[in-house]
This record gives sequence, structure tokens and C-alpha cells, in this order.
Amino acid sequence: MLQNLAQRVLLLWGWRRLGLAVLAGALAALSMPPINAMPLLLIAMPLAIWLLDGSTAAPGRFAWKTLRSAFVVGWGFGFGYFVSCFWWLGAAFLVESDEFIWALPLGVIGFPACLALLHGLGFMLARMAWSSGGRRIFAFVCAMAGVEWLRSFLFTGFPWNSLGQALAGSDATAQVASLVGLNGLTLLTLFLFTAPATLGTGETPFKRVLLPAVALALFACIAAFGFWRLQTTQITLVPDVTIRIMQPNIGQREKNRLSGQQVLTRYLELSDRATTPGTSGIADVTHLFWPESPFPFILAREPQALSQIATFLKPRTVLVTGAARAEDASLEKNQIRYFNSIHVIGSDGVITDSYDKVHLVPFGEYLPFRTIFNAIGLRQFVEIPGGFEPGARRKPLSIKGLPPALPLICYEAIFPDEIQWVGARPGLLVNVTNDGWFGQTVGPHQHFAQARLRSIELGLPQIRAANTGISAVIDPLGRVVRSLSLGTTGVLDAPLPRPAAETFYASFRNIPAILLLFFFFALCIRAKSL
Repeated sequence: MLQNLAQRVLLLWGWRRLGLAVLAGALAALSMPPINAMPLLLIAMPLAIWLLDGSTAAPGRFAWKTLRSAFVVGWGFGFGYFVSCFWWLGAAFLVESDEFIWALPLGVIGFPACLALLHGLGFMLARMAWSSGGRRIFAFVCAMAGVEWLRSFLFTGFPWNSLGQALAGSDATAQVASLVGLNGLTLLTLFLFTAPATLGTGETPFKRVLLPAVALALFACIAAFGFWRLQTTQITLVPDVTIRIMQPNIGQREKNRLSGQQVLTRYLELSDRATTPGTSGIADVTHLFWPESPFPFILAREPQALSQIATFLKPRTVLVTGAARAEDASLEKNQIRYFNSIHVIGSDGVITDSYDKVHLVPFGEYLPFRTIFNAIGLRQFVEIPGGFEPGARRKPLSIKGLPPALPLICYEAIFPDEIQWVGARPGLLVNVTNDGWFGQTVGPHQHFAQARLRSIELGLPQIRAANTGISAVIDPLGRVVRSLSLGTTGVLDAPLPRPAAETFYASFRNIPAILLLFFFFALCIRAKSL
């Protein structure tokens, strides 16, 4: 049956072939959060292999036509995948629709179409080392892992929903990230779910089942390691610490209409909310967290706002909040530089430490090729004169009563390779974000899942404060201690877990993934007989 299906896919041509590639990519996207339908990859990835099997030129045609056919199939697969993953980006264009609605097709269709070029490249590279046996599986794994790695840094990088995220949907299978990181997860995912393609195309029964059997055994090992780590890792709590996260749930349109005083008053009232009958609000909280850029003003330059915060905070309470920060660049020319920052504020209203976001969102926080885009009337979504400036470096935050905290603002949490530190290991991750731009869509769920994976990779607990959700305290194994769901207004109180032992990935970073890549590449070269 599978052999007949594979043969029918192989013989497709023209629009039917491209359409099936797009459909396969869309199916693969359903393995991503919040659906996490990982088994659908058992359909999508073999289809990709069989479509590449059919990327052959007619007799007498040049080999480059075979590569062109492979590129088109790969682009179709990528387009279906990225449109299905990123359709929610359109919500950001509707916040200020009078100014940005014209660009909505560029975000929802144009952006995925550009990203799909990388998948087209991956399919084309794989086709260069193609064969009729198992070798083509390893060629595909290496090529696609390579382009997914390129996606993580090319043009400032966008590793959102890397294929390896599919394995992270389960607590058990996600634990292997503590060994190999996201790049290693991508390699493993590609092999696990493309190996079954040989069931439809192997020359002998043995060759048909060999790689799927190996993939099944590997998946069992990954799951067993995950269950073992979850069961044997003892997580203790930091003593005398009570975390409170305030989730205001202010939509971006509403936020743009409120005055600074209205916003601050709302935050203070909500932060003092009693979570259970008989409790006393903020009194027993040691550390209060507010989300990314919550104020429509520069907090450090508003002494009245800092005074209100000082009056509100109890003597043992520390506030950690997102905020825009301004710095005079040139007094003579009246130039000001703006930063997307995190402030640590003591109970006396004094800002004791700050961190400036290093990896900014292009078109969101700054405008690349500003002169060209300004000429056609385009600006970044966050209306800051000249856009935000990137911070100099990522540094731990010093928060009284807590271990050193590694700060991650918004989508900095999707870049595992950039989460580095100098000196002593930090004790937790702090992620503040504002996903209010994207409303009640799957985008914030995807963002949360990727932030959670960083805790598993590094063995560090995480405090995540999000404007509209999902806010949570996460333990160092990626398990949610307590959370507020998307679209909920409220506060959550939770203890803070201690870090787990330093993970293999934290010690060696991408070395295990690179070794895996070389292993698959060696198999690609040597596997002619499979």
C-alpha cells in the first residue's frame, strides 16, 4: 500500500505536485504549538522525500532541471509550513490598520514566501546527493538541518518554530534538549520522521524496514531518557521567596489609548489583588514582575511615577519591570537614544539595575534600510523616534534576594545560541514580553513553548511576565509550576525553583549537534548500500 502511494506521489507533476508539497508543509506545521500533533510528521516528512524522489528531469534534459524541480518542491513545502505557522503575524498589522493594513499581505504571504526559499535551497542540496536507498534520508537530514541553522542567524535570524520544536511538545521527549539543544533536536526530528519514507520505496523488505526500525528505537531511547530525567531530578525551592507576576491583559489598541497615569494605576491596583480569600495582596510578596514596555512614558524620567511605585511597594518587595529607557546621545544636537529595557526597582523607588535588549525585532523595534523605507512612508510598529538602539551585551541582572538572573526581552528567548554569560552561572531566566500585538492567536502559545525550551536546555528555572499571556513560573525541567493563560487578567503567586545541575548542552553548547551533523553526513557518504 505504501509503495503504491509513494509511486503515485513520485509521478505527480505540475500544479498537483506543488500543491501536495504545500499541503505537506501545512501538515508539518500542525506539529508545532499549541496543537503539537507530532504524529502528523509521519505523513508530512515521507511525502517530502517521495516528492524529491520524483524530482527527475526527462531523459536528455540537463541535471539543473532536476535541481530546479527539487527547489520548487522545497519552496512549496516551506511556503505551506511557514504560512501555517505565521498567519497570526497579520494581527499586528490590524492594530493600527489605518497605517499598516496595506502591508498585511507582505507579512502573511510575502514573509513566508521568502523564508520558503531556504527550504527550497535545502531540498535542492539534498537532491545533489540523492540515491534510491537510505542515503537520501541522510542527505535530506543534513541539508535541511543546515538551512534551519542558517535561518537562525541569516538577516538577523528567525529560528521561530524550527522543526526540532516538534519534539519539545512533550515533557519527556523535550528533555533531550538538555543534551543537544534546539539544533540537535532539529537533526533528530528530521531523521525520526523521514526514515519511515523507506517503507514505501525500499528494494527489499529488509531495506524497507531497517531505517524505520532504527528511528523507532532512537525515539524510544529519547523518551526513556526524558522519563528518567523527569523522575530522578530533584527540584528544591529557593527559601523565603514568593514570586508574583502581574498580567494586565491590555490589548495593544487599548494600550495606545490609555494615559500613562491610567496604565500605572491599573498596574498597581492589579498587583495588590488578593489571590485567595483572607490574603493581603502585595504584603507577602518578595518579588513582583511586570511585563515588557508597560508604560507609555520613560519611567526613569518620571519621578512622580517612581514615587507612586515606592509608596506601593512593601519594604521587602522588589519590582522587576520592562520599560523604555532613554539616554542622551548628543546634548548639542538634542539627540536621544532609546532602549527596550528591564529595570530592577527597590522599595524606595530607586532603579538599582537595568538591562537593555540586545536582539531587536526588525520592523517592530527598528527599521532596517531606514532611508529607503522612510522614503515610502514606512516606519517600525513601535513608534519611537529613530527606533530602539540595541544594548551593548547581555548581562545578568542583580535582583536583591534572588540568584543572578539572565534577562530575555520578548523574542530574545527564541535564540538559544545567543543566551550566553560571562563568569558564574546564573540562577534563573527572566523573560518579559508583550504579545498583545497578536491577540488571541497561536502566536503567543508558540512564543511560550520556545521560551520554555530554554529552561530545559540550560537547566534553569524561568520567570515569564507577559502582558496578555502566557505568564508563568517554569522549573528547570520545563514543567510549568504555575501559569496564567492567554487573555487572562490577574496575578499569580508562586515559589521559585532552584536550578538543576548544569546540563550537557549548557557546558558544550552546539558541539553535540555538530557531531550529530557530521555523523549523519558520514552516513550520507557511506550509505550507498542501504
